[in-house]
Amino acid sequence: VTNSVRKSICRNTTPDLHEPPTCLPVSCSQMDSKEHANHKLNFNIKFTTASHFLFLSFLHSDIDECLENNGGCDHYCRNTVGSFECSCQKGHKLLTDERTCQDIDECSFERTCDHTCINYPGSFECLCNKGYILYGLTHCGDIDECSINNGSCEHGCINTQGSYECVCPPGQKLHWNKKDCIEAVKCLPNGKPVPRAQLTCTKSGGAEVCSLSCRSNALFLADSENSYTLSCGVPVQPGKAPQKRNATAALPTCADTLAPPIKQKARFKIKDAKCHLRPRQFPCTDDCQVTFVNLKCDSSKKRRRGRKSPSKEVSHITAEFEMEMKEEEVSDSCNVDCVRERMKQKLQSAMRTLRKSINKQQFYIQFSGTEYEVAQKPSRVPEGAETCSTGQVLRDGKCVSCAVGTFYSGEQEQCVQCPPGTYQDTEGQLSCEPCPSTEGQGITGAKNVSQCGGQCSAGQFSADGFRPCQPCPLGSYQPEPGRVLCFTCGGGLMTRYEGSVSFRDCEAKVHCAPGHYYNSSTHRCIRCPAGTYQSEFGQNYCITCPGNTTTDFDGATNVSHCKNQLCGGELGEYTGYIESPNYPGDYPSNVDCVWTINPPHKRRILIVVPEIFLPIEDECGDVLVMRKSALPTSITTYETCQTYERPIAFTSRSRKLWIQFKSNEGNSGKGFQVPYVTYDEDYQQLIEDIVRDGRLYASENHQEILKDKKLIKALFDVLAHPQNYFRYTAQESKEMFPRSFIKLLRSKVTRFLRPYK
Repeated sequence: VTNSVRKSICRNTTPDLHEPPTCLPVSCSQMDSKEHANHKLNFNIKFTTASHFLFLSFLHSDIDECLENNGGCDHYCRNTVGSFECSCQKGHKLLTDERTCQDIDECSFERTCDHTCINYPGSFECLCNKGYILYGLTHCGDIDECSINNGSCEHGCINTQGSYECVCPPGQKLHWNKKDCIEAVKCLPNGKPVPRAQLTCTKSGGAEVCSLSCRSNALFLADSENSYTLSCGVPVQPGKAPQKRNATAALPTCADTLAPPIKQKARFKIKDAKCHLRPRQFPCTDDCQVTFVNLKCDSSKKRRRGRKSPSKEVSHITAEFEMEMKEEEVSDSCNVDCVRERMKQKLQSAMRTLRKSINKQQFYIQFSGTEYEVAQKPSRVPEGAETCSTGQVLRDGKCVSCAVGTFYSGEQEQCVQCPPGTYQDTEGQLSCEPCPSTEGQGITGAKNVSQCGGQCSAGQFSADGFRPCQPCPLGSYQPEPGRVLCFTCGGGLMTRYEGSVSFRDCEAKVHCAPGHYYNSSTHRCIRCPAGTYQSEFGQNYCITCPGNTTTDFDGATNVSHCKNQLCGGELGEYTGYIESPNYPGDYPSNVDCVWTINPPHKRRILIVVPEIFLPIEDECGDVLVMRKSALPTSITTYETCQTYERPIAFTSRSRKLWIQFKSNEGNSGKGFQVPYVTYDEDYQQLIEDIVRDGRLYASENHQEILKDKKLIKALFDVLAHPQNYFRYTAQESKEMFPRSFIKLLRSKVTRFLRPYK
């Protein structure tokens, strides 16, 4: 019996790399798990002699360990001849005790999600930052809000990364709702004066002390640890008389158009100081009003002369000031030019005083009643102490920006909710913005201007966006609150009733299905062009695909149809990977991707294909091929046009590799992500011996190793740089890999190194 079993050992030769041979005492065949489970029933056909009958009886007496307590397996148990094997549900991995299943934390891998990753038992989810949308399962692309009904802007719309902004024609400026355009006037529609920034300079103990008070329209941005930018006030946008568009609202009139402002820009240098806002406890008085200030502070270390001299912190402040010309000061004795010159001299004088105060480090900025030093001498931070930038607080050991609806209080050194009558729609700010409405106080912690209260509801409008309001007349609609106009349906279409809130309330001639938009000029449904989609019924626009994605066809109905066509991958000298476009989402049609791997001198290439998803239904229209060069007759290492969920490892048959992936316009699939490593060619025999051994793929446990990104990275790290082996202790190796896998590798390495002993 023993001899007959030994004679049955198969040589590792198979035309299909993904299906290594399975060796049985009677024959060699490539069987799936079901055939493995039933192979004992085949023996009664093969054996007839008495000795073989005894062997068959032994097999039939095998104990099924899975019947008792599931074999001790957490998830699945599969009985084998004389033993059993545990395996895990998708999204879990088997630990080295070969019994316990543990959730795979996909969020711990590199490049799992573009933005935020949330791990769940057996799965994970990717989330995108505000202004971005998910595509390809893990990627985040910028939303082109301007393609969605022009961003609801009255006039023009400009898309930006993660956001967008509405723009107005000359002579007009944005309304507080940041969507509508109103005349560029000196005061708000309700008669309140435009909030100013206050630049105050006084003498204290013979030294000039300047303070900038920011009452509204403040924006603070911590660019980096050594740099920040802040703006205060509203810049003047002078222009000609506004060109009114065909809207249902009347623009408010409040004062004359502003004259051109007086501008001054200066750059100040502060020695031995670092850019960092820190609360100051001394109040100051208001003195000089400026319309708008933009200030940037950045620090750098400058080496002193001499090798042993420590580096010195140097900060630069770039300040831009706008000062409004006071036309009421014009008189017979001093005309407009005279007043302008006086204002200019006053601003220049203030800048000279400001320079003195900055040189003495006596310049402060006031937010919400708290003054902040612009820059100070670097302070020593105790070891282990975590310090956060201004606008951030420490939570669970991490610096987190104050959320929307709150502001950072320098006095309390914590995030404080915006009081009623104010709001904050940006993270990490030092103050809250006053609500534009004089009616009502709003709520505590208002996150945007719409929570201030008193606004016109959707389907309504007014001259300033606040009550009292009028319903949108027939033939118009307004989907947002706080607007000063309603949008017309176009094409002479009417709405079913007044106060409509959507284009779908317009009585269109036809009701367009998803993937189409309604053309008000032709009164027809038009298919969304390639690169756009529409998932809703009855809309009059199509949404542009996020980021650099596009669709395979026109008439797309979902953002999932948007695919990135760029061929991805990292091709390094020692390790890297190739992946199908849009991975792990479905790859696009009609792509032609080419990669080349050119390893360093005396190195060879090892490739692992964990899994690959190429639909075979379209007769090999989608193909991945690896060969020596682009010539079809060159040596081919690997070629496939179908799906394999079993992993395979193999060495390149040529020193260089030319890799191509082509898809047609038929079916699509998840595609692939294939890692590779280059290794010293002296180990060629050892590597080939390992990857060609069927035991490497025999158990599901071993297969999962080749699919585990962390384990593959560790293996590749050692193969690329053998000295890195000593980074891993014996205990770490035992915890990473099952005993059977370590035993397999140890036997190979020992046999390979034996001649050198």
